Amino acid sequence: MAALAPSFALPSYSAPPCPCVQQPRSSVFSGLHRLLPVLDHNARRLSDHAFLNLQQQIRRTRGAGTRGVVSMVGTGKFFVGGNWKCNGTKESIAKLVLNLNEAKLEEEVDVIVAPPFIYIDQVLRSLTNRIEVSAQNCWIGKGGAFTGEISGEQLKDIGCKWVILGHSERRHIIGESNEFIGKKAGYALGQDLKVIACVGEKLEEREAGKTFNICFEQLKAFADVVPSWLDVVIAYEPVWAIGTGKVATPQQAQEVHAAIRDWLSKNVSSEAASQTRIIYGGSVSGSNCNELAKQEDIDGFLVGGASLKGPEFASICNAVAAKRVVV
Repeated sequence: MAALAPSFALPSYSAPPCPCVQQPRSSVFSGLHRLLPVLDHNARRLSDHAFLNLQQQIRRTRGAGTRGVVSMVGTGKFFVGGNWKCNGTKESIAKLVLNLNEAKLEEEVDVIVAPPFIYIDQVLRSLTNRIEVSAQNCWIGKGGAFTGEISGEQLKDIGCKWVILGHSERRHIIGESNEFIGKKAGYALGQDLKVIACVGEKLEEREAGKTFNICFEQLKAFADVVPSWLDVVIAYEPVWAIGTGKVATPQQAQEVHAAIRDWLSKNVSSEAASQTRIIYGGSVSGSNCNELAKQEDIDGFLVGGASLKGPEFASICNAVAAKRVVV
């Protein structure tokens, strides 16, 4: 059973104003909940009318035999990544790949796995095409005299389509800065690699009320170099929840995801805010994924330890079913 997340609150955060409300004029993030504005009588009628139209649209899109449609604030497809980190042997990875090849995955989810560098070729040669392969890191530029590094060109040459950049273990153990990570992302995208861009706060930063500021600073380093957000997935990973057994509550995760989407809308574009998938990472497991997936701004997961267990990882991928609206 996962440990409870810290119970402290985040600072208030103002979301975009709603045109059909009186006072207050905007939704507010306060503590762990988004406070909804009070609507006047006419606004309630407008809201009810819009809701009925939405229900009608859902019914029109429902096909025969469909269990429902996937309900997400963003328009991107549900996304689950497995970060194997520095784990595995040839034998254990062969068994994991076999489990993944046998897994029944929902159609409405994109799935990637990120093996250690030395096993990428083994995985590419044996893993089903249903699952794409990512690297866990890459160099800031073209290859050369950079001992121990892997270039974007080399990843592309071997068949990788994705790379994880900005993971907290690279930031806080290796010492990579926002600027350095941003340059990595810019170069990787220039080599036609897609990027899983990680952001997240440490425990002391959350306790100090700096969660949004930290995440936004990290986001800006990516935004400064990203030519198209269609090739980027944002992973919010609170550092205090990674590998600790502590999981952000669904409300805590949703609050930060909503703030990230709002930041994209204000600082990039409304299209980027809608299209960019924002996934959650931090002790995600088969037991907590469904409740997290039900949150409107959580578009999937970046999974650590549980991604090393084929059946459990498959169940996390299939948490997309929790987003279905049955009509």
